[in-house]
Amino acid sequence: MKIFDTYRERVNTKLKAYLSSESIQKSNLNDVMSYSVLAGGKRFRPILTYTTASLYDIDLINADACACAIELIHIYSLIHDDLPAMDDDDMRHNQPSCHTTFGEAQAILAGDALQALAFEVLSTKNYSIESDIQIELIRLLAMSAYEMAVGQSIDLSVVSKKVDVEFLNNIHQKKTGSLISCAVKFGALLNGNITLNDIEILDSYSHNIGLAYQIQDDVLEISSTEEVLGKRQNSDLEKEKPTYPAILGLDESIRVYKDLYKEAIEDISGLSVNAEPLRKLTEKLMQRAF
Repeated sequence: MKIFDTYRERVNTKLKAYLSSESIQKSNLNDVMSYSVLAGGKRFRPILTYTTASLYDIDLINADACACAIELIHIYSLIHDDLPAMDDDDMRHNQPSCHTTFGEAQAILAGDALQALAFEVLSTKNYSIESDIQIELIRLLAMSAYEMAVGQSIDLSVVSKKVDVEFLNNIHQKKTGSLISCAVKFGALLNGNITLNDIEILDSYSHNIGLAYQIQDDVLEISSTEEVLGKRQNSDLEKEKPTYPAILGLDESIRVYKDLYKEAIEDISGLSVNAEPLRKLTEKLMQRAF
């Protein structure tokens, strides 16, 4: 849908502006950061934030910092995930990964700097929301980033080991689901009058799409091409990392993630606002090819 392309273009513009702002010291590290931030990507998390905010008629100016902060955390995580000490991937977004181009030390520092920048972006008072809401947004981002790191730690600890689906769900609810849940909550919490019922519905929704997104990623890694994926195909399989297709089989994995997306759509039908934009985004995600 055109509106999602508009959101993607919006966050791209804002990210570029942050990286070139006077408050960011011009240095070689800035070039390393920009290399990964401006490489493209789905911008799924910022789009989720903008879409959720739109349900509650939030001025997108007030959602910009949230959208950028969540994406900066995501990109920092990708830079670090690609490192030889972690997932050891040499391609990302159809270009050499950050450490392949600039070396491991600069990649680590770029990830560190992007994480710090995310909180600077979110804490700057250049948008009109209440201070208590801003503090809650910062707390939520911090805890989500922490959960993501815990998930990655557990993921690395079970390479070449057999795990069951419940264990794998726990890994990915942290590693992938935490930031996805944060993106949805960002859009919701910008509305200071949101009901507890709506928050609970969006929690369930984000839980379902977070898990669906990861299972779908596992499926696409073995069913799509490197050109479409923008990264190496079958990399998890080669590293003997536990995946959903390895445990459930390909067909069952496809069924499971589609059912989760459908459950998510059912969840948001109970919101107090018109959830049509979020439903369309969820359906678009279900059909994604990368």
